[in-house]
Amino acid sequence: MSAITKGDRSGSGSGREPLPGRPPGALGSGTGAGTGPWWRRGGRPAAPRRTLRWRARLRRDKALLLMTLPAVALLAVFGYAPMLGLVMAFQSYDLYEGFFHSPWVGLANFQQLFSDPGFWHAFTNTLVLFSVQLALFFPVPIALAILLDSLLSRRLRSFVQSVVTLPHFFSMVMVVTIFNEMLGGSGLLDTFLRSHGVRNPPSIMTDPATFKFLISGQLIWKEAGWSMIVFLAALAAISPSLYEAAAVDGAGWWSRLWHITLPGLKPITILLLILQLGYALTFGFEQMLIQLPAVGPGAGQVLTTFSYENGIVNGDFSYGAAAGLFLGVTSVILILAANKVAHLFGEAGLYRK
Repeated sequence: MSAITKGDRSGSGSGREPLPGRPPGALGSGTGAGTGPWWRRGGRPAAPRRTLRWRARLRRDKALLLMTLPAVALLAVFGYAPMLGLVMAFQSYDLYEGFFHSPWVGLANFQQLFSDPGFWHAFTNTLVLFSVQLALFFPVPIALAILLDSLLSRRLRSFVQSVVTLPHFFSMVMVVTIFNEMLGGSGLLDTFLRSHGVRNPPSIMTDPATFKFLISGQLIWKEAGWSMIVFLAALAAISPSLYEAAAVDGAGWWSRLWHITLPGLKPITILLLILQLGYALTFGFEQMLIQLPAVGPGAGQVLTTFSYENGIVNGDFSYGAAAGLFLGVTSVILILAANKVAHLFGEAGLYRK
């Protein structure tokens, strides 16, 4: 009994002598939480995780990989293969000579691009139009989703959602045509104002001063209902028990909106905002191209139409490719910068760290 008592009071705590070549305390119970080698912690090394070889993984996921092949082929043909044409930005490209025989000019096209006043005008105009469009458009789907989610009647909710989503399936040509029939020189508004004694009604479709608000209204009418679907899904993920508990505590509608609904929409809102910033320099090409003759290049010229006119219309493919490459690189930088800012504020962004 005395030997056992003496062993219990020893440093090893087990009453046995440590094995030769192993320090005292090496025969612990395996529950130690210290740091260092496994024998210092008193445990045993964890068994190595079994990793499948890549051939075994291919056999296991063969069906899934085959399902992705059409999408990968589509992306490769229409997404990555055209990028090979960006070599034109560093050449004086000749359509008849091709890529392999056109002379190499290095950064000459970019020097010409950055010294072109028309380019900087299009760049500034793009930022202004995008900022106005983002400020006016982005809150509308959120407000629509919140209002639609508050409706109790399912039939009314389905009807409203169908009505506001339908314009998404119209082409931009049809959208501009509808707006022209409503707000154009001989449209409904113009006819109404003239019939009531207004001699010179405003020409909204051709006024450069209101063009930024016109394109924002067109985008809201066309895409707000479709963009609302994402926020409706985010609202459905918020637990109803939070609203019930807040109502029991006496919180009103505005309090529940501010402290439950908006925080629940915050992650998806930041994600969509980052994605929108990626299109800051490439937005609305079709919309601008259709209405450019009506308002003039002073109000409607953006970087995408600038690249199209110089590269396709004027036949200067190298100059247009240089402008397009600038657009792509700048868009990637904007996305990464916005994602970094989201991480600094503790949000996940496009991906987690």
